[in-house]
Amino acid sequence: MSKHLIDLQHISKSYDGQMVLDDLNLYIRENEFLTLLGPSGCGKTTTLRLIGGFETPDQGRIIFDGKDITSLPPNKRQLNTVFQKYALFPHMTIAENIAFGLKIKKKSDAYIQDKIKYALKLVNLDGFENRNPDSLSGGQQQRIAIARAIVNEPKVLLLDEPLGALDLKLRQDMQYELIRLKNELGITFIYVTHDQEEALTMSDTIVVMNQGYIQQIGTPVDIYNEPENAFVADFIGDSNIIDGIMLEDKLVEILGVRFRCVDTGFGQNRPVDVVIRPEDVDLVKPEEGIIDGVVTHLIFKGVHYEMEVMANGYEWLVHSTDCFPVGTKVGISVDPFDIQIMNKPESEDEEAANIEN
Repeated sequence: MSKHLIDLQHISKSYDGQMVLDDLNLYIRENEFLTLLGPSGCGKTTTLRLIGGFETPDQGRIIFDGKDITSLPPNKRQLNTVFQKYALFPHMTIAENIAFGLKIKKKSDAYIQDKIKYALKLVNLDGFENRNPDSLSGGQQQRIAIARAIVNEPKVLLLDEPLGALDLKLRQDMQYELIRLKNELGITFIYVTHDQEEALTMSDTIVVMNQGYIQQIGTPVDIYNEPENAFVADFIGDSNIIDGIMLEDKLVEILGVRFRCVDTGFGQNRPVDVVIRPEDVDLVKPEEGIIDGVVTHLIFKGVHYEMEVMANGYEWLVHSTDCFPVGTKVGISVDPFDIQIMNKPESEDEEAANIEN
């Protein structure tokens, strides 16, 4: 596995007495695409700004490639930032925008011209040198902002919700562009977003944050399939999160009915949270299910139907390619492997950390 490039050690940060990050520890590997994901106010942008040098932690250290950079100003760090508001200079051409950082570094004209061409080719905007920023679309402006950052050959690119202002189709196109760029350039990307799909699509590693704490770190597959708590399960995609009782290993009671599962080690007769993804709920004939219910809502989503099924006093969210009209009596069946058991928070503090603010 590649080496740690950035280490955040025991970082705390507060604004006006309000704690934003509390004893945060996180490392980022070389050439990794790491995404900080969470709702507004969770501390993800503050974390990015601390790495970038735009903020200083109240406590803790930031180690970059083995050196302590906690108090280094941004321009002395080997990284560049791309913001949601592209911050292009309107009075300069595209070429002048891209060359700005290189001119400050007093690079030669020939070197700068080569770099401009290289960067524009990389972001698929060859021949745009003499255009003005306001003649470009949002997606093109975003690419220029990225080109301006990468010509400085940073070891790390920080991206703060860079696709937030784009429409859906452009955003999806830019996601693939960013993955391609990361692979071609071989630099570390640290990406901030509150968009779960964006995080799942692009990241090698996702750090889910809430209220200044890291809730879970893992691959997109781990975060989606094995959420560590109810907050993560609820924030990443849709979930049915139901109170349950773990009767014994591999047997859980949900809504008064026993379900087989594969989890062990929770003890006997323990209250637990049970997470079942909507796509893992199978609708069958009433006599073939574990619980009977009635379809109460139906929406066509393009790829699948989204239904709500009232069963044993709980409204189950179900995604299926099969359509069951409202009023249909159905049975609910769930494969034991698709039932995720989680400990309930033991204290109110822990519970607060697991509920979106």
